[in-house]
Amino acid sequence: MIDSLNSVSSLTTRGSDFNGVSETRFISNGGSTAAIDVTGEVDESGNTFADYFSGVTTDAINTVKMGETAAIEGIEGKESVQNVVDAVMNAELALQSAIAIRDKVVAAYQEVSRMTI
Repeated sequence: MIDSLNSVSSLTTRGSDFNGVSETRFISNGGSTAAIDVTGEVDESGNTFADYFSGVTTDAINTVKMGETAAIEGIEGKESVQNVVDAVMNAELALQSAIAIRDKVVAAYQEVSRMTI
């Protein structure tokens, strides 16, 4: 399961494969440079949507890994039951969030594909 999540993470970090779909432009406002998303949103830190999405994916992967590690340590008797339950519940929440995001992306893609040109 972690390998499949890592493959999704690698998709978000490859900027050249999008061929300008998620284009970010930089403007200068009196000496300050800010990134502008194609939608017109200004991000003062210079991060793009792909950067944020990559960070969320990496955090979800790490949370699931920590849950798996805590579960194994709990079986071995190295971790308390409370810590194991907490880590596993956090991993479950991260996985449910990832599934919800995936469902929204698929629904948006299906809606766009149904549009007439």
